[in-house]
Amino acid sequence: MLDANIKTQLKAYLEKLVDPIELVASLDASAQSIEMRGMLEDIASLSDKVALLENGNDARRPSFSIGKAGAAEKGARIRFAGLPMGHEFTSLILALLQSSGYAPKLEADVIEQIRAMTGHFRFETYISLSCHNCPDVVQALNTLSALNPNIQNVMIDGALFQDEVNARQIMAVPSVYLNGEPFANGRMAIDDVIAKLDTGAAARDAAKLAEKAPFDVLVVGGGPAGAAAAIYAARKGIRTGVLAERFGGQVMDTMAIENLISVPHTDGPKLGRALEEHVKEYDVDIMNLQRVEALIPGEAGGLHEVRLSNGAVMKSKSIILATGARWRELNVPGELEYRGKGVAYCPHCDGPLFKGKHVAVVGGGNSGVEAAIDLAGIVGHVTLLEFGDTLRADAVLQNKLHSLPNVTVIKSAQTTEVTGEGGKNGGKVNGLTYTDRTTGQSQHVALEGVFVQIGLLPNTDWLKGVVNLSRFGEIEIDAKGQTNIPGILAAGDCTTVPYKQIVIAMSEGAKASLSAFDYLIRSSAPV
Repeated sequence: MLDANIKTQLKAYLEKLVDPIELVASLDASAQSIEMRGMLEDIASLSDKVALLENGNDARRPSFSIGKAGAAEKGARIRFAGLPMGHEFTSLILALLQSSGYAPKLEADVIEQIRAMTGHFRFETYISLSCHNCPDVVQALNTLSALNPNIQNVMIDGALFQDEVNARQIMAVPSVYLNGEPFANGRMAIDDVIAKLDTGAAARDAAKLAEKAPFDVLVVGGGPAGAAAAIYAARKGIRTGVLAERFGGQVMDTMAIENLISVPHTDGPKLGRALEEHVKEYDVDIMNLQRVEALIPGEAGGLHEVRLSNGAVMKSKSIILATGARWRELNVPGELEYRGKGVAYCPHCDGPLFKGKHVAVVGGGNSGVEAAIDLAGIVGHVTLLEFGDTLRADAVLQNKLHSLPNVTVIKSAQTTEVTGEGGKNGGKVNGLTYTDRTTGQSQHVALEGVFVQIGLLPNTDWLKGVVNLSRFGEIEIDAKGQTNIPGILAAGDCTTVPYKQIVIAMSEGAKASLSAFDYLIRSSAPV
């Protein structure tokens, strides 16, 4: 089942197994079970420390568990219901290693925190194999399961177990259930999961942060702009810190990246991890999972402050705001009520859950047209709605779109409502209402999913009244990245710099950092 190249790579990984493990399969006569058996046989053939048993009693078939030899099903806390290929193949490799006793790449205090958790946690993680955010969640929960005997996780391929997906009305991935109840949706790192499970962690974290000495440069944001700013500051030998709500930022939600100069092709999660690893090569204090709520400018030449959502206050001689942007919402009735129940923002992640169904894409720019093209290969029909009287996407994308037989394009359409049945406590999308801007008439389209692709909004709401913002909410900066407040700079998609591109954000982050250093050596604040 596995090709020769993958087998060679996998064999090298399996040489790192610590203790013998068993793969316990629960199979039936389906084609998927035959494929899974082939994969498991290939894995078992590559190492004497791997044994394959086919006496599993899991109700989900095909599925398999991984556990230490001799413990069989009783000791297996990591399961895969579906073939962990594509983006999830790395999840499989890590599960094999960690189930054998191979230590995960975590700080010692984090490992101890996980092992000390009490209670019983049974996770069910619904994914799609095309989702680039899902592996982070699966790997985080699998790592917890490998370290703590009270934690279990099963990865469930939503496309394979459609009955479960329909019964639970799951229309967005990753979707995680804990002990049978909804736990979380969307991308999570292991720190996010621990924070949700360990309720005392936030208070302990706030106390640690409050003890930190003032920084020379404090970067708010961990995307391309923030990472570049941190690297350039650290290379100057000054005390540098990064506050990131999630390292990588909006990049983590991007699938294909083909315009980053010197890198012909990569994807968002891969780039996000590379950014973090690059920053870690320098003496930078990375404070992840931190939401900044307020900026308190200091006196000229003095210390500026930022207040975090956990109550901690951080001080710095200069601050670089690199908070990026987020998906723009429709702001119409039904959007919030049916988010995750048919309203989605990532066609790559959630598209497979709408196989054969009728969906809409709102937005006629490049992102909207690309989404429609991608979805057309999966769903039954795509209706694209554009507010203007013409599409704004590149001509080559429009030509491709119009060549597809299962796509309808509606222009001059103002979306006014997302309709559904049952409300937010269990309902799902059943249509979309729009106003024809030419005739003024209201129209309704029956469908089962709405993908919103109408651009980005800067993450600057918390800065209103503090620094100057444009009418679009962007931080106004000069050619050096300086705001209207000395010592406070900004970079990237949250600013007035045109053309929101990764390569531009990186260069703006570097520029802001150099400007911050220039401010430090020219101001009364000693470096």
